[in-house]
Amino acid sequence: MTHEPGVRPAPTEPASSMLAPGDADAGRRRSLRRMKAVALGLLVAAAIVYVATRLAGGEGWVGWVQAFAEAAMVGALADWFAVTALFRHPLGIPIPHTAIIPKRKDQIGRSLGEFVEGNFLTHEVLGERLLHAHVGRRLGVWLSQPANAHRASEALGDALKGTLEVLDDREVQHGLEGVVRRRVRATPAAPLVGRAIDLSVEGGHHQRLLDAVLVGLGGFLEDNRLTFRKRLDEESPWWVPEPIDDRIFEKIYDAVGRFLVDVGGDPEHDVRHSIDTRVLALSERLKSDPDMLSKGEELKEELLDHPEFRAWVESLWLGAKQGLIDAADDPASEFRRRAAASLQRLGERLAVEPELQHKVDDWVERSALYVIEHYRSEVSDLIATTVERWDGESTARKMELQVGRDLQFIRINGTLVGGLAGLVIHAVGELL
Repeated sequence: MTHEPGVRPAPTEPASSMLAPGDADAGRRRSLRRMKAVALGLLVAAAIVYVATRLAGGEGWVGWVQAFAEAAMVGALADWFAVTALFRHPLGIPIPHTAIIPKRKDQIGRSLGEFVEGNFLTHEVLGERLLHAHVGRRLGVWLSQPANAHRASEALGDALKGTLEVLDDREVQHGLEGVVRRRVRATPAAPLVGRAIDLSVEGGHHQRLLDAVLVGLGGFLEDNRLTFRKRLDEESPWWVPEPIDDRIFEKIYDAVGRFLVDVGGDPEHDVRHSIDTRVLALSERLKSDPDMLSKGEELKEELLDHPEFRAWVESLWLGAKQGLIDAADDPASEFRRRAAASLQRLGERLAVEPELQHKVDDWVERSALYVIEHYRSEVSDLIATTVERWDGESTARKMELQVGRDLQFIRINGTLVGGLAGLVIHAVGELL
């Protein structure tokens, strides 16, 4: 199937789907047929009266009736033509300037969109409407009901879930990685470690770590006793008798064990004080020594460049995302319960606090006016493009169903007014 150049083929499927008749259309169609029958009945009645008066001779009062009937027919036919010409060609004859709606539906749709944009989507109209809407108070009363707060939390959960599901994970991970990198790079590593050491010393945590190390060393010595004894045999001169090696080993082993026990059991042991001094000195070096600062930054950069860092960021985002989706989708989750409770508390405050109501009203008004200011032309385009997609004949039938019944009164009035005009003309003629 071909089309003339520059001529857009008439859509079929969108028109049929968008203009499909419903139950309401069936009632309108019946009402339209009744009104058409009434208008046609008046025309037929006027024609019968006219024929009867013509046969009667048209003298005296009959002439007045004849004038009325003749003018009524003219008025009825003229208005029938005018009403019919809006929707189709009268009698199927392609008379110029008829079938106006099918031919000019695109212009009508554009004009309708501009009319809505210019007369409804304005600051004045919308601002006045919102001023008397009291959105904040109404929203507060609605949210203060537990069932409504639960419904609002469900909607909030669905919105959060939908937003998370459509996000590009790679873009989010890339952005999150950039944020973490910038934050880590902006924080000097060595002074941070030095401060952590200070806090550890202040809280005595390093001593507990030392206790754990001493216990571990004791276990290590016990587990490797034979290994150490064998090593002594290898290092001892060949001429030293084995019993002497045994005695030396026992002395050294026992001395080391008692030393570990002494240090572990005495909080004021010199070794502990020595460790305190050295740990604090290390902390000061980490915070002020240029070499330590430089090494800390080098180590930090190595950490940021390691593949495991990216893997950690990826797992961090994916885990958080899945956790949020599960929480948003589960009516019994802590997130949903807290959201419902928070929304209900907000509603209770909104219902009784005029200042908070005013803030919400102001926010709603500013948001609505912003949308109108920047996107009202989109509404006009939506109306115009929607009408453009409709089939011309289907559009005409649909519009006739909507307004055709009222238009039949034009035919009825035209019949009556035409008849009265005929009487006036006949009276003028009689006077002249």
